[in-house]
Amino acid sequence: MLDFTDKVVLITGSSRGIGRSIAQLFAGQGARIAVHFHANEAAAKETLSSLTGKGHFIVQGDIADPNAVAGIVDHVVAHTGRIDVLINNAAIYEDHPLAEVDYETWQQSWRATIDTNLLGAANLCYCAAQQMITQGGGRIVNVSSRGAFRGEPTGPAYGASKAALNAMSQSLAKYLAPYNISVGVVAPGFVETDMARDALIGERGREVRGQSPFNRVARPEEVAYAVLFLASEGAEFMTGAIIDINGASYLRT
Repeated sequence: MLDFTDKVVLITGSSRGIGRSIAQLFAGQGARIAVHFHANEAAAKETLSSLTGKGHFIVQGDIADPNAVAGIVDHVVAHTGRIDVLINNAAIYEDHPLAEVDYETWQQSWRATIDTNLLGAANLCYCAAQQMITQGGGRIVNVSSRGAFRGEPTGPAYGASKAALNAMSQSLAKYLAPYNISVGVVAPGFVETDMARDALIGERGREVRGQSPFNRVARPEEVAYAVLFLASEGAEFMTGAIIDINGASYLRT
């Protein structure tokens, strides 16, 4: 059994979906969870109430805002004195098919997606790593996507943001290793969450499930298990690794 007793874990976007499952799994291993949310406080409170153990708390902020990111990290450190694990899970997806949207919409989708999925994660890595360097080490796990490799035809900003997140993670893995900070990535395909609900309905849903030989999509807890592993003591030599969690729906070489 893995032991995260009294480890402080900041999980962005943990009010629901994958983030909530990650929070529940880490809490079950003894960690103290900082449940982050942007706008849905009620959902964040539901996550908080579902966690076993003690010392968990909520932190709010828009990760697309650099000042808010610094405030999130400062709040966690003020509350607990440290951050042992950062999990960059929060992300947005917007359809913006090139031939069907106007130029203004195209720009807005790119800006919003990059600001949240890439720059928000980058700023959180910076602020949390500063604290981890001071305390002598830590773990960072970034949640990417299968779309970083296979492409997202109607959401190219999402695919690009996740591909850049992968590259950033591997760059930081090399830079932060001397500070005893490992950086790992998980790259899920479709997961049974609110974010994927529309894509999993009807004929489209059957097609999506059929992409995997298991004939289903991932469960949130399956992503959470991989995140837990990368954050664990003993897994630090996997720094820079990207773990695919897509049920063999997309195999890369």
